[in-house]
Amino acid sequence: MKTLTVFDRNCVTSPDDYLPFIGEERIESLKQIADSVRNRYWTNVNSTLEGGGVAEMLQSVIPLARGLGVRADWYVINGNHNFFQVTKKFHNMLQGVDQPITMEEIFGAYLDTINENAKNTLIASDMTVVHDPQPAALIMNEVIFGNILWRCHIDTSSPNQIIWRFLLPYINMCSGAIFTMPEFVGPGLHIPIYQITPCIDPLAEKNHQYSESEALDILSELFNLQNIDAERPIIAAISRYDVHKNQSTIIKAFKQLQQVKKFKKPPYLIFLGNTSVDDPEGDEMLVKLRNEAGEDTNIRFWVNVKDNDRVVGALMRIAQVFIHVSTSEGFGLVVSEAMWQGTPVIGSCVGGITRQVIDGDTGYLVHPLDSEKIAKETAKLLESPEEREALGQNGQEHIRTHFLLPELVRKYLRLLQFFTGRSRELPPFRLNKLSYSEILHHLRIPNPLLPALQRLSSGLPDIKNSGGI
Repeated sequence: MKTLTVFDRNCVTSPDDYLPFIGEERIESLKQIADSVRNRYWTNVNSTLEGGGVAEMLQSVIPLARGLGVRADWYVINGNHNFFQVTKKFHNMLQGVDQPITMEEIFGAYLDTINENAKNTLIASDMTVVHDPQPAALIMNEVIFGNILWRCHIDTSSPNQIIWRFLLPYINMCSGAIFTMPEFVGPGLHIPIYQITPCIDPLAEKNHQYSESEALDILSELFNLQNIDAERPIIAAISRYDVHKNQSTIIKAFKQLQQVKKFKKPPYLIFLGNTSVDDPEGDEMLVKLRNEAGEDTNIRFWVNVKDNDRVVGALMRIAQVFIHVSTSEGFGLVVSEAMWQGTPVIGSCVGGITRQVIDGDTGYLVHPLDSEKIAKETAKLLESPEEREALGQNGQEHIRTHFLLPELVRKYLRLLQFFTGRSRELPPFRLNKLSYSEILHHLRIPNPLLPALQRLSSGLPDIKNSGGI
């Protein structure tokens, strides 16, 4: 029987650990919010413990929330290869990609897996955040008690109607939905909608700000193994191998760059990416990209490298240019990670990338398929150390102000305040006015069973103390 996996409950981070990055005033403000929801329950459910931006954020969010006195938990749906194949189709189709999908995949590989996970599951929490489509249908199995919020990390503004209309009844049963940007909100939602942008954790190993010599030391084994000259400039591209990450255009731009510019020390283009259990198309995309790179020895692919997080941070630190030109992007945490290392970014003018890269100030924005513009901006950065330095410093401060982890936790704690009644003030990041679901709730005749329900609610912590499962 499949059951949800539980994140290590011993992981706790003190908020004071973030003092060097955001200062005492912001830490004290965070503590004040947390004090009002101390010992309240906040649960998260997603589809993987590692791999991808959601898992990376939760690995840091949950320990910090616990360090602030909130009873935070994280559960993971367990599924087989067929489940992740079909949910990858969901992921693509929700972003408007047309793919064939069968009723057997939806009701077999997907819903049967949800039902199996639900058989041995009970989550009782003040607020449960269900991330993306993979676990969305759990709400129909009557195993989650409390306020449920659907957190969508992708752009659903123009979804494939088959999948969107299938998921919509599950989503509209929630107490609210959270999107990264207002533009990403899909049609037909009848519930409160909130905006929360992802953030990076400065305490994470990959976000440690290495000196150049430290970074080169970390990379020395890989450089020696692959015969890479550390004196030559590096263009880095770090992400999953995925059609939306648009690595093909980066290869095309790099080949154009080599044709029009003759560098005394030719640059390398290094792709770094890991395969993930919930992304079965990654291996196929990697084969395709290697074929496109052909015999060009200046293009390198690093896949599932050991000591991955230190290598990522070190590569970002020494790279002269970082390129991330997705054709569709929920946010793109990797952009913030590169900017935090002081590396200028060439990013596509789509999705959350535009919130991070301010054109001409923290990097350059380009159309994701404009390989000539990408090549031109890359050449400009490679030839101007002063420009790289200025953009890099601006980018680092932009991330410090807006996109470090305590800011993300602060917004979730504001939601927890609201849903526990500790504050009746609407969170300032709510996007819509009075919703249809709220109107219906107000108009309904009071339920004669309500006193019994209130007694049940007051007893939920006793259920939760058993572990929630």
